Amino acid sequence: MTKNALCGCCSVQGDFAKIDQKRSGRASFESINYQESDLVFSLGVRRSREKMNRVYNFSAGPGVLPVPVLEEVAKEFPDYHGTGMSLVEMSHRGQIFSQIIRETRDLLRELLSVPETHDILFLQGGGHMQFAMVPLNLLGAAAEASYIVNGVWSKKAAAEAGKFCRVSVIGTPSRAQVPHPDSINVPNDAAYLYYCMNETVNGLEFNYIPQCPDCVPLVSDVSSNFLSRSIDFQRHALVFAGAQKNFGPAGLTVVIVRRDLLGLAGETCPTMLNYEVHSQAGSMYNTPPTFAIWVANLVCKWLLSEGGVEVMNERARMRSQMIYKAIDGSDGFYTNTIPPNARSRMNVVFNLREEALTDLFVKEAADAGLVNLKGHRLVGGLRASLYNALPVQAAQVLADFMADFASRHA
Repeated sequence: MTKNALCGCCSVQGDFAKIDQKRSGRASFESINYQESDLVFSLGVRRSREKMNRVYNFSAGPGVLPVPVLEEVAKEFPDYHGTGMSLVEMSHRGQIFSQIIRETRDLLRELLSVPETHDILFLQGGGHMQFAMVPLNLLGAAAEASYIVNGVWSKKAAAEAGKFCRVSVIGTPSRAQVPHPDSINVPNDAAYLYYCMNETVNGLEFNYIPQCPDCVPLVSDVSSNFLSRSIDFQRHALVFAGAQKNFGPAGLTVVIVRRDLLGLAGETCPTMLNYEVHSQAGSMYNTPPTFAIWVANLVCKWLLSEGGVEVMNERARMRSQMIYKAIDGSDGFYTNTIPPNARSRMNVVFNLREEALTDLFVKEAADAGLVNLKGHRLVGGLRASLYNALPVQAAQVLADFMADFASRHA
């Protein structure tokens, strides 16, 4: 286990690596120290956990953000870098924000190794907007698109696409599951193959990349596991992510799209829903969500200071294993019906043997500083979202609470 895998998350002391900003103009994370005993973070301002009254936040979205990022935002919000005004009061076409959006694009390209064959767009509207934008921009002359439906969000995406084309459904819409790779058959004339890499509601995550003909673009919703694992852009033509789950505040949607797919939108496609328009304008065709992009910029820097996506992947594995171990070792007090090879590292869903205890579990957990554990309204039960900024220690505290709760109510 590497030091970086635990730094800022468990009972070890560590310093975030400094990111020298003098050459690039980036705001520096200076001497950000962590001690598990009192959760001391330093970013020009030192605060203890007691003073900040921080809880362990398992919200599925908007999700937890890195404390150093929140500290930086709090420090710079009223007077951004000595300008005498907040960033949210500045023109999006001014030099300062123009530098921020360019830099954020460069940081994302570095973190995910995005090749120059793909453009990075900063849009709005969340995943729901992408459910319409994907078919509007990728159908071209095709009449049909293929959708792997394995949970709530892929089902919604397929339904929206059905307004624009025929949808060939792969999977069993009535049951949330990751289909066997051999069951995925995509015709050569499909406009694209769409899948949701991690189903936030159902707690499912693909552990493989679906196969499709080389002539068929592969599209993925990566909202809830964005920046927690690498993405193969040789295989993926387009991915998108709503930032509020694992990248920043609500209001920002990231689209990474292969450049040769730009320009396929038909004449009736609304201007604001056309990827090519946003690409040509550098994501500033209209006023972008400046605050959300600034925070995303800081999250990128935090990720780099922590060791990048590889470290995030290891931490995600550690966190999720702690919770699944607590579930599987509870003698049926907690249940999770997802096959082990399809269990999400980001969103662990589980139920109590006695459903009547669910509300009591949520209340007692909140009293213990473990909040936002109630399951999605469509499926009920419980859900622990284990995003990048959640300390690994939080998962162990939750696992310990689960064991204690089970011992008192078995």
